[in-house]
Amino acid sequence: MFTTFVDAEIASQPETWRLAAELVPQVADSLPRPGERVAIVGCGTSWFIAMSYAVLREQAGHGVTDAFAGSEYPATRKYDRIIALSRSGTTTEIVTLLEAVTSTPTTLITGVADSPAAAFADAVVALPFADEQSVVQTRFATSALVLLRVSLGEDIEPLIADVTRALEVPVDDLLSANQCTFVGLGWAIGLTFEAALKTREAAQFWSESYPAMDYRHGPIAIAEPGRLVWSFGEAPVGLADEVAATGAQFVIHDLDPLAGLVVAQRFAVGLAKARNLDPDHPRSLTRSVILA
Repeated sequence: MFTTFVDAEIASQPETWRLAAELVPQVADSLPRPGERVAIVGCGTSWFIAMSYAVLREQAGHGVTDAFAGSEYPATRKYDRIIALSRSGTTTEIVTLLEAVTSTPTTLITGVADSPAAAFADAVVALPFADEQSVVQTRFATSALVLLRVSLGEDIEPLIADVTRALEVPVDDLLSANQCTFVGLGWAIGLTFEAALKTREAAQFWSESYPAMDYRHGPIAIAEPGRLVWSFGEAPVGLADEVAATGAQFVIHDLDPLAGLVVAQRFAVGLAKARNLDPDHPRSLTRSVILA
């Protein structure tokens, strides 16, 4: 199969995750402090990463944390800090939001330090080492979440070990599937939304995502032979057996859910190549959505 930018970007994640972790002490003053009421916003992939961070921060006892799509930030709510995620710093909704906010401290996490959004943010956390050439976003999103997780006190070493393993997990045996549903619990739910998005973007592949406990409330009806149900992290008791009874294949790896997302990224790229598609340049998509 041919090599793409996204192949190299996926493979570089052990390095970019470590660099993100090493950056935390330098940017700590620009990141949320314990007790602050925080909103985190993004579009597409960045929104899903925001969802995961919001759950992790609240679980860690650091304070109320809400995640919003960039276009849906509730301007009437009061927060102590707004965190905006944007790989390019050019996404219209993020630029517009940061320009409009004047009374709340804002921090932009981006791959491009001198981007339009950076001009309106009070602080900028730049991850140029995680920026990407591919339209399909992989390492920037995961590196941003690693930065945020380490800022909550998590240890980087188990994450590096798991992402290294994730790059070796076989995916070729899954590429004949005709549909996949990703499921997860807690903070992994945002990652399931991102995994489903990756397969739709890169491979024009039918994929869905749900909270794992909610999957049995309807979506399991589409499970059948030739389809996958893929769990990030621990699955609810009994779910694997219920999926097996439908004839669908239950997929789960003993990895941190963020490393599990890396396996799904590789799956998405593999699907694209099997369909003779270029995952670096998905149909109808550009690196950033800039509205007239």
